Amino acid sequence: MSTTTPAAPTAAFSTARTTATAARVLRQLRHDPRTIALMLLVPCLMLVLLRYVFDASPRTFDDIGASLLGIFPLITMFLVTSIATLRERTSGTLERLLAMPLGKADLIAGYALAFGTVAVVQSALATGLAVWLLGLDVTGSPWLLLLVALLDALLGTALGLFVSAFAASEFQAVQFMPAVIFPQFLLCGLFTPRADMHPLLEAVSDVLPMSYAVDGMNEVLHHTDLTSAFVRDVLVVAGCALLVLALGAATLRRRTD
Repeated sequence: MSTTTPAAPTAAFSTARTTATAARVLRQLRHDPRTIALMLLVPCLMLVLLRYVFDASPRTFDDIGASLLGIFPLITMFLVTSIATLRERTSGTLERLLAMPLGKADLIAGYALAFGTVAVVQSALATGLAVWLLGLDVTGSPWLLLLVALLDALLGTALGLFVSAFAASEFQAVQFMPAVIFPQFLLCGLFTPRADMHPLLEAVSDVLPMSYAVDGMNEVLHHTDLTSAFVRDVLVVAGCALLVLALGAATLRRRTD
């Protein structure tokens, strides 16, 4: 009577498997120029459009341009990541990958690393364009502005990976935007200070990560030195991104029925 030796369990996390996953995703992106254009060019084009919408009032651009410098990358990375991950699942690629010695943590971390690399380029392009070409007047260091923009893009990546587990089609993935992104957009303090909102809405905004992203941008916009409020905002955004990535790994499904 023959016996079957059970396969060795896959380690919870492996740097080699994570980097291999990231390299595969980047190779796929390289052959998808429309997705690259969406991630890299659309935030820049939106900033240019915004600058000349307020051509007669440059101060208005200064007031809201820094905030949108973080919001635009978050939105584009959310869209691209949620759709790309869902496509992997609906095509059966994800199921084949997870049948190999590849854990969910490896897969999520690999996607985060790949899209995070793109986010670095995206944030650098948008920040450089806003500060040095469009004349965004920033009191603090542009490098701090870049840091917040990068964290916002990584947060968008994490949110996209998370919601892709609950969508059955690309159309449904896009439908999550009104539920996940729009409330944060309205309550983040971009249109009116959060302290002026109804107390209930202000309390809700206090737990939304985009609120801290906008607050962090405003700290750089108005202060020359590194403030404790800025450090708090950066840590909250980074912590939310890591938490959502962990939830994404926990809820990741092999395939869509």
